[in-house]
Amino acid sequence: MNAPAIRWGVLAPGGIAHDWAAALHAATTSRVVAVGSRALERAQAFAADFGAERAHGSYESLVDDPGVDAIYVASPHSEHHAHALLALGADKPVLVEKAFTRNAIEAATVVDVARTRGLPVVEAMWTRFLPHIDVVRRCLEDRLLGEVRAVEADHGQLLYPDGPQRLADPALAGGALLDLAIYPVSFAHFALGGFTAVQATGTRAETGVDASETIAVAGPQGAIGTLSSTMLAKTPCSASISGTAARVEIPGWFYQPNTVRLLGPDDRELDRFEPPSREHGLAYEAAEFARLLAAGKTESDLLPLDETLRIMQVLDEVRRQLDVTFPGED
Repeated sequence: MNAPAIRWGVLAPGGIAHDWAAALHAATTSRVVAVGSRALERAQAFAADFGAERAHGSYESLVDDPGVDAIYVASPHSEHHAHALLALGADKPVLVEKAFTRNAIEAATVVDVARTRGLPVVEAMWTRFLPHIDVVRRCLEDRLLGEVRAVEADHGQLLYPDGPQRLADPALAGGALLDLAIYPVSFAHFALGGFTAVQATGTRAETGVDASETIAVAGPQGAIGTLSSTMLAKTPCSASISGTAARVEIPGWFYQPNTVRLLGPDDRELDRFEPPSREHGLAYEAAEFARLLAAGKTESDLLPLDETLRIMQVLDEVRRQLDVTFPGED
């Protein structure tokens, strides 16, 4: 609530956009003032739900709206590249849903344009901005864990074959990797300070998208990570970082507002953090964006664009090893 109030435009009013706007209105002073969709009636319905002043029947009209301070891109992964560039071309700052784009080449194009124009762009990896991840960050910075030796994280949801059609569609950059695995990959990248090695194994769905994967990684200081995701089953969705002095554990749904436990080598609980709220977690990324916009900054210190690019390169390498490609990729 202490973040500056800005006027948002929502591009593509789907399910995640609805959740994001609800969190924004409940937990910040910013507001959605405009929404754009290829179908005007969808934009009008979304605008009515959130009291937005204007509904646009095209994305072009939305990004040209002079009453909008920033654009939230909530379209499928396959469209993030084009829609982010559309907003930047209209001189609008952009918060782009994760995964940032389909691949690292598309991501680099968006980042280059943003930097050339001096416009803020942030990947909407909401977990990075949550209070419990700040607690983990401080544990790492203060070396409460000693030397980090291992990271584990998983994310599995039963989403195939009876889940959202887009997850089965290569043309929409479907599959478990960009929708589910990005959470453990981003978490481990943050915990280890990057990767020096990536080894993946997995399975593919009948449509050609990845259905599940296990990813073994190594960090620059010799620590290892074991990461997994699947859209074929619900898994614990937990995460941990283990060091020579202690470990932190985040129970199920680690990527949402959550508890953090600090445990000694004897498994004795040394400390515990409980989140101030388990609701409206998507508001934190919007608040961070509003702060950097007000401060005249072009990217977030909590998730710099160079790290977003490195994570996209990791996802590309996993897909290469799994032999998964999307239509129209170079």
